Amino acid sequence: MYALLAPGGDRADAAIASGRADDVAAGKDLFAAHCASCHGPNAEGTSQPGTASGPSLIGVGAAAVDFQVSSGRMPLANPGPQAPRKRAPEWVNPDTVRQLAAYVQSLGGGPTKPSLESVDPAKGDPAKGGELFRANCIQCHNFVGSGGGLTYGKYAPPLNPATPTQIYEAMATGPQAMPVFNDTTITPEQKRDMIAYIVSVREQPDPGGSGLGRIGPVTEGLVAWIAGISLLVLAAIWITAKKRQVNHD
Repeated sequence: MYALLAPGGDRADAAIASGRADDVAAGKDLFAAHCASCHGPNAEGTSQPGTASGPSLIGVGAAAVDFQVSSGRMPLANPGPQAPRKRAPEWVNPDTVRQLAAYVQSLGGGPTKPSLESVDPAKGDPAKGGELFRANCIQCHNFVGSGGGLTYGKYAPPLNPATPTQIYEAMATGPQAMPVFNDTTITPEQKRDMIAYIVSVREQPDPGGSGLGRIGPVTEGLVAWIAGISLLVLAAIWITAKKRQVNHD
């Protein structure tokens, strides 16, 4: 009602506040239906032996929710060392993700979802982003973001399926085995530069044909060497068989 009666700018602010309140209320219902069984009725987390358990979500922020749910990692299908990216369930859509994120954000703050401008690769510097990526990310994600194995059954996922928003959110929240790169460690502008680099790499053509997942010159050279040796061995076998056939005749 106040949103209708309030004058000018107050009316706009009231409408925004009302919309957020509606999202929080809807998000609370979604949380109760899809998340509370693991994370607890109040998102305080659970750790009962023999039952599904999950960490507290108080203070993780809307960015963590948007990343985990929009990428299909949550709700978790099966317990394991790491939540894999998968197709999201039918109830997940931009509206429900926004509502769920608003509810979790209301519980204790935390990193918020970045603006579209913050993740626009066209406004970033891929050259600077490449330097930052090589300094902070290649140890796990490889030079071109193709991912790789870690310890204890965990892994760094490939970055190709991730949206610019999800890449930013991953840096801000540190999901799974990934460290948190807060705005003091890597500034928002630097995060955007890194996004620009990752997007530029995935858009590069493969002039030699198959890129072999761009897994690096050493591995690609090994594949070429094995293929070449295999052809030579097959040729030698064919020539030997041919000679035996001629001698027999």
